[in-house]
Amino acid sequence: MSDLQAIADRVEIEALRGEFTDAVMTRDYDRLASLFTQDGAVRMPHVNAEAVGRKEIRAGVERLQSLWDYFVQTTHPGTIRLEGDTAAGRAYISELMHGRDGSSHLNYAVYHDRYRRTQDGWKFTERVYEVKYLDSTPLAGSAPHAAGAR
Repeated sequence: MSDLQAIADRVEIEALRGEFTDAVMTRDYDRLASLFTQDGAVRMPHVNAEAVGRKEIRAGVERLQSLWDYFVQTTHPGTIRLEGDTAAGRAYISELMHGRDGSSHLNYAVYHDRYRRTQDGWKFTERVYEVKYLDSTPLAGSAPHAAGAR
């Protein structure tokens, strides 16, 4: 693989991770599911949950998002190890959530990722979510609710 191809692969994988966060933040569940291979999986060992396949991933994320009054996820670059048409990596996450039930969550986590090159570009084959820090004390702030905002 040429150095230029490796650079292009890394840029595309980083863009994939950015698309994931944007799709979550905008609640675009169809786009989010399309970022995975057909047999892709999301695993959350801290709550003993997983979704396998685009349909389950879409439904699971939509169900989780319905629990939150507001949700903010920020992704920070991690590692990418290219292995031909597959790759592995980590992305570092911070999340702020306020539940419709009044609960609050601030966490820092890591996505342990696996990727595959497809005809449609790089896709996730697996995202394993590992929470490193969780604070569930009530959040001091609030989200403004503008008319028509999502």
